[in-house]
Amino acid sequence: MHTFMDAKLMAKLLRQALAERGRQLSHSDSLEMVARQFGFANWNILSARIDTMEQIMKPLPIPEGWQDGNGNRDGYFSMGLDPERPGCAVISSTPLADHLPASQFATLSQSIAAEPYLGNAIRVECELASENLDGSGTIWLRVDGQRANAIRFDNLLDQPGVPLGGTQDWRRFSIALDVPEEAVSIHFGFLLRGRGKLWARSFAVESIAATDAPSRRRGYRNDRPTNLGFA
Repeated sequence: MHTFMDAKLMAKLLRQALAERGRQLSHSDSLEMVARQFGFANWNILSARIDTMEQIMKPLPIPEGWQDGNGNRDGYFSMGLDPERPGCAVISSTPLADHLPASQFATLSQSIAAEPYLGNAIRVECELASENLDGSGTIWLRVDGQRANAIRFDNLLDQPGVPLGGTQDWRRFSIALDVPEEAVSIHFGFLLRGRGKLWARSFAVESIAATDAPSRRRGYRNDRPTNLGFA
């Protein structure tokens, strides 16, 4: 789907389409028409908005050992090391994400071998802070088997009052999962769901006794049939 960042391309395509029908349109007039289509008064205002967006969307350096786990590459999110906060990584939505549903998310993640934790459990901790977060901010942890299927998973989103929202100062987050013998890889990170800005710092990963971690499995939330009568 085109956004206002594609205005110059759209203006070019408009001129070509009209020329094929024997109608001539100047380059400046086509830019003005596309600007109006996006709700801007004129091309100069839209051009200034595009320049601002290009600055906002400049890629941030991804911290060593981490990866952009965001499957959407359309410029809706920016993530990486925050140049204004040493020792912090950040995920922030861009103005292009203003029209997206609240379920849209982005994550900065890391993948490690499960072998050192087999038969025990793993605990991942960090601190998170948020600004104008219209959605949720949290950490997540997943344990995968041989076929890259999640055999353990948690992201704290189903725990009322736990994920960050709005503007909040630094809070400590922690997830612990047991690591079965059939586990192959472990994946963890922090995620922003919705729009806004989310910072992370001071990640810690450690092996703990399996008895200190729940056996959270992906795919269900109840241990037994619940509320079958819709009370």
